[in-house]
Amino acid sequence: MFKFLKKDNKTTFHAVAEGNLIPINKVEDNVFSEKMLGDGYGVQPTSSEIFAPVKGKIVSVFPTKHAITMTTDSGLEILVHMGIDTVELKGAPFEIFVSEGQTVTPETKIANMDLEELAKTDTTSTVIVVITNMDAVKKISEVTERTVKASEEALTVEV
Repeated sequence: MFKFLKKDNKTTFHAVAEGNLIPINKVEDNVFSEKMLGDGYGVQPTSSEIFAPVKGKIVSVFPTKHAITMTTDSGLEILVHMGIDTVELKGAPFEIFVSEGQTVTPETKIANMDLEELAKTDTTSTVIVVITNMDAVKKISEVTERTVKASEEALTVEV
């Protein structure tokens, strides 16, 4: 009864790139795989185009262009981290298409990541999506490892 009064507290997260969707515990970096920053997932990209994981607002773009933070209307704080140990590359393989304060959707291309350049430097290209304020999360779905297209559903979060 009165379901129309009940607010939808689910947020759908989407694949940020075409490639292989993996659970966060399979990311090749302990900070992420041990969930030190929060829970989420990774995408091992086969395409250079990186998209927003959710509808939300860009909070910051790191000066080294390897990471972008954003928030959702439901209050989730999200980190999109492109590649592992990419901060050392000082932004070279990244082209950013968003700016602070911009509203984005899963169809918004937020960056290009030069996969060939990363391969030359033997840098892992996995893009990691992390919810950094897990205290706001009531329930998070499991991630099933599979091949995905960009913007395909990756997981759902209940706040």
